[in-house]
Amino acid sequence: MEYGGGPSDREPRRWLWPVVLLSALVAVVFVAVESALHSPPRPSVEIPDGVPPAPGLPVPPIDVNGPGRTAAQLAAWAEPQSRELGIPTTALEAYGHAAAVLAVGTPDCGLSWTTLAGIGNVESSHGRFGGASLGSDGSVSPPIRGVPLDGTRGNAEIRDTDGGRLDGDPVLDRAVGPMQFIPETWERWGVDANGDGIADPDNIDDAALTAGRYLCDRGGDLTTAEGWTNALMAYNRSTEYLMLVRDRAAAYGVGVRP
Repeated sequence: MEYGGGPSDREPRRWLWPVVLLSALVAVVFVAVESALHSPPRPSVEIPDGVPPAPGLPVPPIDVNGPGRTAAQLAAWAEPQSRELGIPTTALEAYGHAAAVLAVGTPDCGLSWTTLAGIGNVESSHGRFGGASLGSDGSVSPPIRGVPLDGTRGNAEIRDTDGGRLDGDPVLDRAVGPMQFIPETWERWGVDANGDGIADPDNIDDAALTAGRYLCDRGGDLTTAEGWTNALMAYNRSTEYLMLVRDRAAAYGVGVRP
């Protein structure tokens, strides 16, 4: 004989499933809340807002007078930080190398690599603006060029000073390279830092060390608030720019990406 019960006795009682699911959800939420209440909060990294920004992880001693691209000696220092900070290893090597060279040649300046990294971030996303990329020798390709300095959009008007040799513009000057130098400034301050015998604004090693030399000359002692501020205002006479560089350099100084 077949079982005489109706379909509701032979099939799962579907009306119970929503109740079961709701009960399970409430239990999960309750456990999560209890866990949050009784677990210690994860510490957040506080980014200081003063100047100068923190100097970051110390740069190890290197032979700045060695042959070839001496910045490559900092690979073991730069690589572990690269992913955490969002800075390409080659760029980080360049910033650390510039700080190391200046620590030997201009010890009273006290420029940190974090300041150079803050500038590199703002100016060109560390040589990656517009789809550019960094080669292992520090070269940036394709070259990064700023807008024509025609006096609009808050820019100064600067007529051509290099016949278009550096910036490709024979009428107006444009900022060039990953650290965005105007040609006239590069002509005076540009230096070879990667050992190829050429001071190239499109090479991040050369550009970072040139930026450091310029900052040290303009600011003097960059370990002081006055010196650091004077240096950055000489680099770009804009309080908004200074604060932007400060914020990004300060983040690098405590080991986080801005």
